[in-house]
Amino acid sequence: MSAGTGAVLAQLMAQGASEGADLTTLRAVAEEAGELAAARALARLGLDDPAAAKDMAELRELLAAWRDAKKSLWKAVLGWIVRIGLALVLTGLAAKLGFWAWVK
Repeated sequence: MSAGTGAVLAQLMAQGASEGADLTTLRAVAEEAGELAAARALARLGLDDPAAAKDMAELRELLAAWRDAKKSLWKAVLGWIVRIGLALVLTGLAAKLGFWAWVK
């Protein structure tokens, strides 16, 4: 909940209390409104069925696997770049030091 929303809710509850409403009743109304809003949001997202928790867990697993795969891919690419660079340096050194003449 953002600070602005919390301040408005606190102000409304204070107003209700000053106008004679019981603070416990106001808190219950706010809680019910929050639960109703959350249920509506989940329904709009298609996450209001019993299998939603399992689906979300599977999606999180899939996302974690995707992130791991991306990390592994970048490590592999970097490793190959380093190997190719080292191979080029060694080839240049061999050419500079006359390795090709020594082999013949």
